[in-house]
Amino acid sequence: MKIKILIITILICTAGFGQNISKSGSTAAQFLKIGVGTRAIGMGGAFSATYADLSSIYWNPAGIAGIYSREVQFNHVDWIMDVNYDFASFAMKTGDIGTLGAFVSVLSMGEMPVRTNEQPEGTGEYFNAGGLQIGLSYARELTDNFSIGFNAKYVREHIWNMSATGFALDIGTLYKINILNEFRLGASISNFGTKMRLDGRDVLKVIQVGGSQGNLINTKIELDEYDMPLFFRVGIAADVVKEQDHLLTVALDAVHPNDNSEAINSGLEYSWNNIVFLRAGYKSLFEQNGEQGLTLGAGINYKIFDAVALALDYAYEDFGILTNVHYLTVGVKF
Repeated sequence: MKIKILIITILICTAGFGQNISKSGSTAAQFLKIGVGTRAIGMGGAFSATYADLSSIYWNPAGIAGIYSREVQFNHVDWIMDVNYDFASFAMKTGDIGTLGAFVSVLSMGEMPVRTNEQPEGTGEYFNAGGLQIGLSYARELTDNFSIGFNAKYVREHIWNMSATGFALDIGTLYKINILNEFRLGASISNFGTKMRLDGRDVLKVIQVGGSQGNLINTKIELDEYDMPLFFRVGIAADVVKEQDHLLTVALDAVHPNDNSEAINSGLEYSWNNIVFLRAGYKSLFEQNGEQGLTLGAGINYKIFDAVALALDYAYEDFGILTNVHYLTVGVKF
């Protein structure tokens, strides 16, 4: 009887601890979690309820339904540990059909030496790793206040002679209400797609069986497959101050990932005459063991010609004990 009680007690304690175990890093294509757009980053990643901004193509594709011309955007991030991430996107209004868009992102890092148990100082060979994302977008205003958007994308990541590929969808909706000048409610699901498994030359091994005089057998190591980092976001945004030359927007997002705990992102943006922008936010509030926190940003929107405008933006993100991250964005509307 005492043994049964002990076993039950151990199981209960184990279950309790299991609920606190973080699943961070347990999904494939981790580069899909890197945020896009200095405006969004400066506002703490609270961007699922933002309208008419090309960066919404990442956070909530329904947001690009408010783009009424043509817009292109280039984003560069000096990520942690000498990792670089670039994201380019384009969107254009196509009359009554809606807004069409496309995007591509590339994660790259420097070469690293190949080390083995026999040669821990290096074999003389070098390898690299990276990721690629290519996607198409469509968004449409179904009514004056309600929009819907979709992304379809191809995802690939590689390390040395192995690679993994997958396909995913993003779906988003956005609703506008005429209160507080303009109140917006957005929701999106990101990276709903196939599992990914690394495969390639590096999983092929030659094994000797039967001792030193045995036969050599060609084998293939089958690695586990992993889900992509799935996100469900719900957010609100409101233009709490809207005067002739001044606009103050506040935003709040709730984020539910499949590989970590839930978190809250919050941010605000002040705009003067739609030319100068100042932003601040706080990211990953309530996330277990989260390193991200304070974000800051600034931008300028300058009209080059009557029909061409250039936007330059910068954002800073505090990454705790890791290196702080800097984001740059160049955008053109025409």
